[in-house]
Parts: sequence; structure tokens; C-alpha cells
Amino acid sequence: MKIDSHWLTDITRLPSPNFDERSDPEDISLLVIHCISLPPSQFGTPYIDQLFCNQLDPDKHPYFRDIYQLTVSSHLLIRRTGEIVQYVPFDKRAWHAGKSVYEGRERCNDFSIGIELEGTELIEYTEAQYLQLATVIRLLLETYPQLSIGRIIGHSDIAPGRKTDPGSSFNWQKLFNLLNT
Repeated sequence: MKIDSHWLTDITRLPSPNFDERSDPEDISLLVIHCISLPPSQFGTPYIDQLFCNQLDPDKHPYFRDIYQLTVSSHLLIRRTGEIVQYVPFDKRAWHAGKSVYEGRERCNDFSIGIELEGTELIEYTEAQYLQLATVIRLLLETYPQLSIGRIIGHSDIAPGRKTDPGSSFNWQKLFNLLNT
């Protein structure tokens, strides 16, 4: 796997319409870790892809009636199996962070890359997810010079009180240990 024209190679590409241009395409300086499961706490479904591609059917599950009209995306999803899906090229602004602030700077979507992990705040993530996440982060650090290990945060860090992901189930020390080996 490598990055070619802001897309990972050898992974599934599922282009989302939910992105736009960054105000400064060179300003990719923050990495935001999220979690998602649709329906909540259910894994291995096609619904995350459908949500990010504006194809979620509100009649498939009662929970979807409240979210099917959202226009959201992430750059990547890492499924529990370790499979990676990319929705938005890294040089474009994915719509993952919402109202957010990092080090006094608002609108984190402008300068961040969003990575979703299939999971919940309370269920442990898989070994395959940590290994793939570490591999992807290494590639991102090599490709985008403004990124650094010190600029990897959770969604809850940039939207406190509004978001809780990736949650207490995410083992930050494990990730950093993998990145330092």
C-alpha cells in the first residue's frame, strides 16, 4: 500500500460526493480518529458506505430515519476485519469533524484527515484495525510533512461535550507503540 495522487493504493475506493476543496490544499496538519457503527453497535453492514455516499435507506432501520439525510464523509474507514475503504482523497476536505476547534483554530475539516474505525466507544477495537491504522498513519506522515505523531487526536478532543469518539475503548498507547516500532 502507498499513497498515489492522494489515494491509498490496494484498498477499496468508494468516492463520496460529500467533500469540497480545502482552502489551502497544502495545509494537512491534523489527523482525527473517529468511530462509527450502523446501526449502532452492529458491525459488518453496508450502511456506513451508504451513509457516506448519500444512499442510506431510512426504512432499513429506525435509527436511520434520523440520519439518512446527513451529508457527511470521512477520508477513510477501517473495518473490524482491517479492510480499508477510502471515500475522499486526502487533498480534499471531507466532512467528518463538524463544529470543531484544535489549538484555537476552528473548522478542523479545513486542515485535517478523518479516519473512521468501525466500532463503538465501549467495544474494544480489533488487532487488525490497529495494525492497519498504524500502517496508514506512517504513510500519511511520510506524505504530508505538516502531520506529526503529536497531531493525532480523537474526535472528542476537537468537539468536547458534543462527541465522545473514539472513546475509552480506543487504546492510544497501543497505537503509539505500533507507530514507534
